[in-house]
Amino acid sequence: MKQSLQLKLHQQLTLTPQLQQSIRLLQLSTLELSQEIGQMLQDNPLLERVDDEYRMEHPGEGGGEQATEPAAGEAARDEPASDRQDVYEEMAWGERSHVGGSGDDDEDREFQHADTASQSLRQHLLSQLWLSPMYERDRQLVALLIDALNEDGYLTQPLEEVAEMLPEELEVDALELQAALRLIQSFDPAGVGARDLGECLYLQLNALPPDTLHREIAKTIVRDHLGLLAERGYGKLKRLLEIQDDKVFIAIRQLITSLDPRPGSRYAQDETRYVVPDVLVRKNKGLWVVSLNPDAMPKLRINQMYADILRNNREEGGMLGTQLQEARWLIKNVQQRFETILRVAQAIVDRQRHFFEHGEVAMRPLTLKEIGDALSLHESTISRVTTQKYMMTPRGIYEFKYFFGSALATEAGGEASSTAIKALMRQLIDAENTSRPLSDNTIADMLKAQGLVVARRTVAKYREMMNIPPANQRKSV
Repeated sequence: MKQSLQLKLHQQLTLTPQLQQSIRLLQLSTLELSQEIGQMLQDNPLLERVDDEYRMEHPGEGGGEQATEPAAGEAARDEPASDRQDVYEEMAWGERSHVGGSGDDDEDREFQHADTASQSLRQHLLSQLWLSPMYERDRQLVALLIDALNEDGYLTQPLEEVAEMLPEELEVDALELQAALRLIQSFDPAGVGARDLGECLYLQLNALPPDTLHREIAKTIVRDHLGLLAERGYGKLKRLLEIQDDKVFIAIRQLITSLDPRPGSRYAQDETRYVVPDVLVRKNKGLWVVSLNPDAMPKLRINQMYADILRNNREEGGMLGTQLQEARWLIKNVQQRFETILRVAQAIVDRQRHFFEHGEVAMRPLTLKEIGDALSLHESTISRVTTQKYMMTPRGIYEFKYFFGSALATEAGGEASSTAIKALMRQLIDAENTSRPLSDNTIADMLKAQGLVVARRTVAKYREMMNIPPANQRKSV
């Protein structure tokens, strides 16, 4: 067979740091965004915060050392539009890479805080990623999944959904993400990257030495019979596994109960978390209107002095030129983040206007897909936007996700929101005779009389979600 060389060309879009930053900024809460930007302001001299400059130029305003930013209740329209536009004059897509950088200073910074008391789970995992040899594309996919983990170290978003969220040109499928997830699951702490409790415990057991007594029995229990374990069905476990009682008890007491169901919690920052509303909801001329909270919006711009230096010495830009581009990327991505939040918030308010008029009982069914279709955004993007984002309304502060709920049928052929049904249930229970409290069956019948078809088990589920005890525990003499 004759050997030959062939040259083939094909196009492939890379998961760039810019796109990775755009996705990451979208899922951060307001406080997390502020911390992220604070770090970037320290690292990049080309980036500056406008409100910091205003404080230096007007030190006497706002009562000495008090902040001079407008209060959360002040309307965004009070700030001249031209001033707001100046903040975002220098814009471009992109991101400053947090993973796979080339500077030794960056690498050293990753290891400055190695103790779990000061190091977040994300930092701990990224420091291990730095030491793992791999292609840059794989490194970026692993970093993307690390950002998707919750505080307990779980990946709650399906890999298929993560793959669909990325542009089609990247050609990323669930199998490629599965390989990236397996690498995360090999990191410390054991159990990180699991998608449910069973997988978390299994990963921790799998990390034990192979000769650990009864390890395989424990792995079988958490993988196949976790429900029986939760119900304390030890006898049935013994019959299913066809093993002796003492082996089951040893596997449970000495192995399974010693595992950590929340492996990422040890890296959680033990500090008070405050809620800063991202948007403000007001009624204006009969319409409910959403505006961005000026206190939640970092006012960023390019440092003019350094920009002038680069403009006069284009050929000698070097590091400053790179930092200029990074600053532009960040400004653009921050602006896009708030524009997306505003669009989603207005779409939610438009569909839940009866809630703002009449309260929870008027809440209508709403899904992430409905908002996504209305705004031509993917459902997973809506999920990121609505997580840890809050709106201040005349009725209080609510997380965006509060306004989403499943639909239950009514006798008239319409639909009712699960939130509205819970509100009606609470009203019925609050008005009940405590000597003869309402059973779940009775509540289901009363709801049916109002045209709401709700099964008894659904009533029981909603009651438990509201932390309301059953009728026999609510009874008083």
